Amino acid sequence: MLNIKGESEGLQTLGIVVVVCTSVKLLHFLGLIDFSDNKVEDELEMAIVCHRPEGLGQLQAQTNFTKRELQVLYRGFKNECPSGVVNEDTFKQIYSQFFPHGDASMYAHYLFNAFDSAHNGSIKFEDFVMALSVLLRGTVHEKLRWTFNLYDINKDGYINKEKMDKNKDGVVTIDEFIESCLQDENIMRSLQLFENVM
Repeated sequence: MLNIKGESEGLQTLGIVVVVCTSVKLLHFLGLIDFSDNKVEDELEMAIVCHRPEGLGQLQAQTNFTKRELQVLYRGFKNECPSGVVNEDTFKQIYSQFFPHGDASMYAHYLFNAFDSAHNGSIKFEDFVMALSVLLRGTVHEKLRWTFNLYDINKDGYINKEKMDKNKDGVVTIDEFIESCLQDENIMRSLQLFENVM
């Protein structure tokens, strides 16, 4: 007989790790983060940044990024997305490069929807930065809420799977999700893996 609780916990951990790893890989692919310690290169990148988005100070206040980090992120975002927005097809193309074997388009669709906070079919720089701020530097509760939003496919406030369904009513609420995740050591460790990536 299969261990349902163990399977649930494994799926939870896998889901969170995939979201965080994918976001980090996407940042690295876009040239927004570099895992080397080459400070000269970082200084050169800052000298190249000419255009700043409207409301940089407001974004700095709303995120856990410094002004310098926002400038670097914006430069990379504009290099890859000159129009200033990413549509779902472009997002899927970028995402598929991380998963060349198999069809990852359905998961990319859900991930895109989680980044698209305005639900208008495009990801603006502000959407991108707000999500990254949560995933890379948010509190545990912020990360878990973002992850819950990813799995809440129809945006009705529930995850419609049996994993983490504490009261066995067929749906998982945000409170049940957070409670289950907070009690899982693997999930807690996974959430802390990339806190100092940038």
